[in-house]
Amino acid sequence: MSLDTALRTVFADHAASRPCPQATTEGVALNEADKRHAAALMRVNHVGEVCAQALYASQAWGTDSPALKAQFEAAAREETDHLAWTELRIKELGSHTSLLNPLWYAGAFGIGLLAAKAGDKVSLGFVVETERQVEHHLNGHMDRLPAGDQASRAIVAQMRDDEAAHAAAAQQAGGIDLPAPVRGLMRLAAKVMTTTAHYI
Repeated sequence: MSLDTALRTVFADHAASRPCPQATTEGVALNEADKRHAAALMRVNHVGEVCAQALYASQAWGTDSPALKAQFEAAAREETDHLAWTELRIKELGSHTSLLNPLWYAGAFGIGLLAAKAGDKVSLGFVVETERQVEHHLNGHMDRLPAGDQASRAIVAQMRDDEAAHAAAAQQAGGIDLPAPVRGLMRLAAKVMTTTAHYI
């Protein structure tokens, strides 16, 4: 089942259970430079969602708690919406998803499994910290997207709200604060991923 999830995440097209967020105001036509820039940012966001699928799949696999497994699986379903939305927007912008998605998935799965084996409270704390960092990252993308790209902004805004909700749910379920060195390593790993995915 884990292999099937990995293959579907990395290679299949995804269908969202919720409609793609729509901009409340009409954007403007983007020039080619703005399209490339927006597509690169959305590719980074797509990679983040590939990693989220891997993390939630491995953490659901690694816990003995049926309730926690159900929580991780529910969050993963919302992340599938994000996968579908970012894929759609990347195609609309005339670009492609990251060529390194298999690598990103494998690395995130391993990290998630380590977190799960450290215990449920640590695993939940890992979710809290991950989602907080993702929320911060998405806020940054809201500032960096071309001013006229209202379509991408609508998607990123909904993703950001969902990630914040996942963090709050994990904290409420008993997630603990991770040590500062661990949080720093997580930020460093995310920086490597986002910098690379921007181009590849």
